[in-house]
Amino acid sequence: MHAWHLPESPGQFVWGEVPDPVAGPGQVRIRVRASALNHMDLWLTTGLPKPPVFPHVPGNDVAGVVESLGEGVTSFAIGDEVVINTALVPESALQRGVDSVLDPKMRLLGEHCWGGHGEFCVVAAHQLEFKPKNRTWAEVASYPVCTTTAWRLLRRARLAPDETVLITGIGGGVATAAMQLAIHLGARVFVTSRDPAKRARALELGAEGAFDSKGPYPISADVVVDSIGPATWEYSVRTLRHGGRMCVCGGTSGPKVELNLPRLFFKQLDILGASCGSQEEFRYVTSLMEQGLPVVLDEILPLSEFPRALDRLRTASQLGKVILEHPE
Repeated sequence: MHAWHLPESPGQFVWGEVPDPVAGPGQVRIRVRASALNHMDLWLTTGLPKPPVFPHVPGNDVAGVVESLGEGVTSFAIGDEVVINTALVPESALQRGVDSVLDPKMRLLGEHCWGGHGEFCVVAAHQLEFKPKNRTWAEVASYPVCTTTAWRLLRRARLAPDETVLITGIGGGVATAAMQLAIHLGARVFVTSRDPAKRARALELGAEGAFDSKGPYPISADVVVDSIGPATWEYSVRTLRHGGRMCVCGGTSGPKVELNLPRLFFKQLDILGASCGSQEEFRYVTSLMEQGLPVVLDEILPLSEFPRALDRLRTASQLGKVILEHPE
C-alpha cells in the first residue's frame, strides 16, 4: 500500500510504498477514510519514542470502512463503517472494564504498531466501534485519542454539574475535548492560553472565562485539566480548592514538576493521569458522538498535505484537531 512512513528515526516522513498489511485471525483490515494528527506524529521523528521496526506508518486516530476480515471475525462485515480505539489491548483485558487500558500489554496504534496515515490499517476486531451516524468522517477521526482521554480524566475526577474546571493550554486536542465535555456535563469552564485569539475562540465555544497561561488564575477550581506541565503547574495546583483533583494528560513544557507535599496532603488533593482510555470508555464517548457531542476541528486537509499539517502542530497554531481526509 501507499502510506506516509518513517524509514528511520530520527528522520522525516516520506510518501511511498510499504508492505501491504493483511488481516490475520481475529483482525479486520480497514480502508482509511480519515485520520487525525497528534503530537505523537512529531515525537516519532525525533526517536522519542522510537518505532519498534521500520518502515513505520504513524497515525493514532483512524476511521474507515471494513475492507476484509480475518479468520473468526463475526462481529463486523465488509462495508461496515467503523472507528478504532487507539489503546490496543488483548481481548482478555476487556474483562477489566474501564481498567482494561491498564493491561501491561497495552500498545498505542501508530506508535507501537502501524497506524492510519496510509491506505489501510489492520487491528483486532474488538478494538472497533461502529461509526456514529450522521457524523462526518473528519468528525469521527477527531475523537478517539483526545475525547476518550478527556472523558477518562473527567470520569475519574468525579466531575459534577456546577463544579468549576480549569483547562490549561486550550487549543490542544485533549484540552479542547475536555472543554466540550465539561460544558456538556454542566460544569463552569475556564481556560488558559498564551494566544489571545485562542482565548477568544474558547469563549465563543462556551468557556466562562479565559486567562493568559503565564498566570496567576483568579479562580478556585474543583478540577484542573493540565497538558502543559512545569510552565503552568504551580499556578494550576494553587488554583485547586480543598479536595480538588489535578488531571494530567501531557507535558508540552517538560517532563518534570515540583510538588509541594504539604499542599498535597493538607488540601487533600488528588492527582490523576491518563493517556487514551478503555474500550468501555471509548464506547461511551462514541455514544456521546452519536448524540451530537460537539467537536472542534481546526483544519481538514487532504492526506497528501501531511507535512503541512505537521507544521501546524509543530508551531502550536491549531485549536482543535487537524484532520487528514483520505481518497475513497
